[in-house]
Amino acid sequence: MGMHGRLTFLVLLLSLRGPGSFIRAAGLPDLPRVVTLSEDAAPGTHVARVTVSCSNVSGSPNITLHGLEPGHPFNPIAISVDPAAATTFQAEVTLRAGAELDAHRVNQYVLTLRATCPGEDEVEERLFVQVMAGQVLRCDAPFARAGGDVVQVLADTAPQTPLYAVLPQPLGGLMFRLRNHDTPLTLTRQGLVLAPASGFNPSKDKQTFRLEIEVMDRHGHNCSGALRVEVLPSCRPRVTFLEPQWAMTVPEGIGPLEVVTQVHASGDNVRYAILAPTAPALFTIDEVTGEIRSTGQLEVANARLLIRAYNALHPTDHATTMLNITVQGMDRRAPSCIPALSVSQVPETVYPGSTLVTLRCTDPANAKGCLSYALEGPPASRFRFRMEGPQLQVNTTLDYDSEAVAAVGFQFTATIVVTAGGQPPRSTRVPVLVTVTPVNEFTPACPSGAAFTVPETAAFGSTVGRVAGTDRDYPPDSLEYSLEGGSGPAQPFSIDTHTGEIRVVGSLDYQRHRSYRLTVRLTDTHNDLNPAKRRSRLCDVAVHLQAVPDQAPVCTPEVQELWIVARSGGRQPVTRLACQGGPDGATLAYTIAGGNEDGCFQLEGNTLFYLPDGLAEPHTFMLLVEVWGGPGVPHRSTVVALVVHVTPRSTPVPPSTTTWRTVLRKEPLVVTRMEAAWHPPAWFVAVLTVCGTLLLVALGCVARSLLCSNQDPGKLLLGKSSWDMAEQRGGEEERSRPHTSSPGQFDGHARDPCTGRDYVFNSMTGARRWISVA
Repeated sequence: MGMHGRLTFLVLLLSLRGPGSFIRAAGLPDLPRVVTLSEDAAPGTHVARVTVSCSNVSGSPNITLHGLEPGHPFNPIAISVDPAAATTFQAEVTLRAGAELDAHRVNQYVLTLRATCPGEDEVEERLFVQVMAGQVLRCDAPFARAGGDVVQVLADTAPQTPLYAVLPQPLGGLMFRLRNHDTPLTLTRQGLVLAPASGFNPSKDKQTFRLEIEVMDRHGHNCSGALRVEVLPSCRPRVTFLEPQWAMTVPEGIGPLEVVTQVHASGDNVRYAILAPTAPALFTIDEVTGEIRSTGQLEVANARLLIRAYNALHPTDHATTMLNITVQGMDRRAPSCIPALSVSQVPETVYPGSTLVTLRCTDPANAKGCLSYALEGPPASRFRFRMEGPQLQVNTTLDYDSEAVAAVGFQFTATIVVTAGGQPPRSTRVPVLVTVTPVNEFTPACPSGAAFTVPETAAFGSTVGRVAGTDRDYPPDSLEYSLEGGSGPAQPFSIDTHTGEIRVVGSLDYQRHRSYRLTVRLTDTHNDLNPAKRRSRLCDVAVHLQAVPDQAPVCTPEVQELWIVARSGGRQPVTRLACQGGPDGATLAYTIAGGNEDGCFQLEGNTLFYLPDGLAEPHTFMLLVEVWGGPGVPHRSTVVALVVHVTPRSTPVPPSTTTWRTVLRKEPLVVTRMEAAWHPPAWFVAVLTVCGTLLLVALGCVARSLLCSNQDPGKLLLGKSSWDMAEQRGGEEERSRPHTSSPGQFDGHARDPCTGRDYVFNSMTGARRWISVA
C-alpha cells in the first residue's frame, strides 16, 4: 500500500446472513471474491460489506460501482462511520427495491468498486455475484402484479380461440385454478384462457372480463395473478343484402346446371342457403359463390326463393332476401343492321370525333327495344375508335407516319357488337375495316453544313459526297434529288436522283474555280395519294476544290554525301532539304523511305536529325527520302538520296567537310489520257445514221462527177491531213523562232502512241519537238 499513498482498504466479503470479516484490499489486488445469492432474495438484501480505513480524518471516502448495464438490481453503495474508530467506514452493497433475480436470464454479475479517500490514490477491486435458482414458485410479471395483465380482443373472435397463456417458472407439473366463476371465459389445464364457446356478444360497447388465477406445483408452492380481458367492438361489416327482394326474367330452354344468376351479400366469411322452398325443384345455390343454377331444362314457370346469407364463423350474423325468377318464352332472332359490313378509307388528318359509319339496326322481337353497341377487336383498334350509340367515331389521331400504324399495315379491323335486351342476350356482329391514307404534311429538310472537298484531279464519275435530305412523312426520307441548272462547264457535277450522290462529270481546275455552290432540289415521293401535292425544298451545297501540284517536287541537289561526328547527348541536325513543290507553293511532305532500319535518323519537316546510339566504329548510312506535294492522283513524288558518313567522337577524322554532288535526274514525261464515255439515246442514233447515209451518198455523187469531168487528172491536188498541216506550221514556227535555250535542252526520246511519230522532249520543262522523217 505504500505505492498507493496512505489509503488502506480492508475488504470483507460476507454471505447473505453471516457476519462480516475484515480483508485488507491492498493485499489481494488480483484475487476476485465471490458471493452467492438465491434468485428468491428479497429487495434490500445485503450482498456484501466493505470496511475502508482512511488515514486522513478530514473527510469520508467515495465508493462507487462500475461495469454494470442499465437496469441492474443493485443500489448505490451506502457508507456509514464506524463509531469505534473515526477513520474507519462501512460500505454496504444491497439489492434495490423491485429487484428480480432470474438465474435463467443472468446467473452472474461482476461489480467493480472504486474507492478514494481525501488526499489519497484511488483503489479498484472486483466482486463476483452468482445467482442460483430458487425453490419458490413465482408467476411472471405483469401477470403477478396487483392490476394483473391486460388482453384486448375483438367481439367477432371465433369461439374457443386461445386468448392468453399463463407461463409460470419453473414449467411443467403445474395446476391452474380459476378463483372467480362469473365469467364466460374458460381456463384449460395447460393454463390457456379460451374465448366463450358461443363467442362474444357482438355489442357496440366495450366489454371487460376479470379472471383471478392461482397456480400450484407438485410441492405445494403456489403463486397467483390476475388477467383482464377487454372485448372491443368488431370492425368487420355485418352480413347484408343490398336489396331485400328482387326479380328477374330468364328465357326458357336453359339446360341443367347452367348458371341462371348469382346473389351477393356483403360481409366476412359469407355462405348462402335456400330457406324456402325447403326442397326447391327448379333451382339450387352454391354455398360459397352464391351462383343459382338450374336443376333441369327450364320451361315457362315462376319461382320464389328465400335466400339466406350468414357468417360461417358467426352464424348469428345473417341476412335474407326474396328472389322472384320468371321463366318465359321469347323470340330468339338477333337484331339486323345496315350496313352489315363497313369498309371505309380516311386520311390521316381526320379529326378525333369524326363519324366513320352510322349503323341502322332494328330488333325483330321488339321494335322499341333498347339496343346496345360495343366495339371489339385488337387493342390498337379499340384505342383509336369508339362507339357513340350507333356511330363509329375516331377516338384519337390516326398518324400515318407513326410506327404503330405502319405495324398494322395502315389498316384497322374491329367488330361492332349490337346486343338486344333479354335473356339470353341476342347480338349481331358487324365487321369493320378502316384504311388510313397518307397526307403529305411535311416539307423535306436540308442537311446541315452540306460541304464537300474534292481534289482537282478527280476522275470522271468520282463521288464527291452525298446529300442526305430528310422527310418526316412515311415512308421516311423518300426523296428525289435534282441539280438546279443541270450539268455543264460552269457546273461540272451531277446528282443521283435516288441516292443524292454528287459525282464529277467534267474537268476541274483549281486555278479557275476554287469552289462551286450547287443548288439541289429535294422533292418528296409517295407521301400522298395525289401526286400534285408533292413538296420540295432547295438546298445549298458547297464543293471545294483541293489543289494538286502539276509536277513532282524539285529538290536541289538530289544526291548528297555528308560527314558528321557523333556527339553525346541529344539529337543533332544533319542537313536541311531544299525542295520546291511548284509555283503555287504547295506544302510538301517528307518521309524516310529506306536505309533507316536501325532508327538512327529522324525527319521533322525538311530537317534530318541524327539520334546518337553509342556507335563505336565509323559507319556509312544510305538514306532515301521521299518528298511529295499533295494527295493528287497520280502520286507525284521525288526521291532524294543521302549518303551520311558517321564517325564516333573518339575516332580521329580529317577536317569535317561537306561535299555537294549534283546528279541530274531524268524523269520520263507521264502522259495521262482520259476518255469519257457517252451513251446517246436511241432516237439520236437513228437520226445520226440517216444523216451519215445521206452524206455518204452525196460524197459519192461528187466524186463521180469529178472523175467524169474533162479536167486534167494531173491537176488534182491531194489535200494534206489536218495533222500534217498543223505539224508543218508548227515546224515552220520552230524554225523561225530563235532558240533561247542551249542546244542540248532535249534530253529524252519517245514515240507518240496516236500518230506513231517520234519526238524528243525536255524532262525539266516538258517541251517536245517532232522528228522530221525524210
